[in-house]
Amino acid sequence: MRKKILINIHYLEIGGAESSLIGLLHSLDSQKLSVDLMLYDRRGEMLQYVPDWVNIIDVPKAYSMIEVPIRNVIKKGYWGIAFARIWAKLKFYLYNKKNHPKEGSAIFGYVGKYVTPFLPSLKKLGEYDLAVSYLTPHNIVLEKVKAKKKICWIHTDYSSIDVNKKLEFPVWNGYDIIVSISEKVTESFCYVFPELKEKIIKIGPILSREIIERRSMEFIPEDMKKKGDELLILSIGRYCYAKNFESIPQICRILLDKGINLKWYIIGYGASDNYIKDEIKKNNIENRVIVLGKKENPYPYIRACDYYVQPSRYEGNSITVKEAQILGKPVIITNYPTATSQIEKGVDGFIGPIENDKFAAYFADLWINRQDKIAQVKNKLVDFDLYGLENISKFYYLVDMNSQNDLN
Repeated sequence: MRKKILINIHYLEIGGAESSLIGLLHSLDSQKLSVDLMLYDRRGEMLQYVPDWVNIIDVPKAYSMIEVPIRNVIKKGYWGIAFARIWAKLKFYLYNKKNHPKEGSAIFGYVGKYVTPFLPSLKKLGEYDLAVSYLTPHNIVLEKVKAKKKICWIHTDYSSIDVNKKLEFPVWNGYDIIVSISEKVTESFCYVFPELKEKIIKIGPILSREIIERRSMEFIPEDMKKKGDELLILSIGRYCYAKNFESIPQICRILLDKGINLKWYIIGYGASDNYIKDEIKKNNIENRVIVLGKKENPYPYIRACDYYVQPSRYEGNSITVKEAQILGKPVIITNYPTATSQIEKGVDGFIGPIENDKFAAYFADLWINRQDKIAQVKNKLVDFDLYGLENISKFYYLVDMNSQNDLN
């Protein structure tokens, strides 16, 4: 008999976690598993890549009210959820006032705590052999779904975010297993939650090489064409503090002044790209740094670039870096805390300093001495297991295990 599994994620817009989930779904055997995919809102560019045999379940409309503007929640008549979200914001404000965190990740813990009680139970779906919460807040699968085993995922470097440990610990501790995407992510998480160390297993990103390569050939990007000896650089990600995209114009300016003929393209999505465009104007390089916005299919752009650069301040385990490697592109990342768990420097990619001037100097040196270094990296990428075959086996192990004791 097939094991019955539920996997929960907010929606399937373009993103690293979403791409990794699609890769996982395509790696599973429909003869062994029956998979229900639970989305709070049935939307996103990645929906079309969900395998046909995976059942996308309909959940009560209340679940789609978790992230839409509060005024829309009120208009729809979900007063309890609206009140809970306002209360969560107030509690988060008081936490900020007292603790002065460097960024706002703690808000997810408050949303999870106060909104979840107002959501309908999902136990009518029956009992699952395994329930998976793929993104925070993890309260919902923990409290609303019935399953013999429950696991949740860590996608974030906890050395670079702030959370309310007292608020979040009971949620993480309620799961049978916690899945971390890299050793560095595990290390940073355990620094905050040392009591949970024994619950953690590492399962790195699972990517579908077939999908990535097929999608990369769908078209030739007209808005990213090479002219003469231009060097084409590409960066992809959300418009947020973590991605550090506002540093790109200054780095580009330095490289241009060093005589490197380049164009740097940014594919991104999020609330606003104005902070990046302000830096572009400030550095007078409107025709050299091009913000392309959101792209439903970014893979042809990766195929078209000469280098893929991830200038982040922090990452869990960047999926776009792995995708660029699958497409055989030289990848350069900044030395964020988890960088060495993602790339072996000079072997399957390059790691440069995080400071703008030093990164520019590193890139320029790499460009001057590129022939042998780039060839070596490209040769290594052919042989490396970038697709997560070992990680698929680990997931099946979690499906089949009877208790946490099997992990130790």
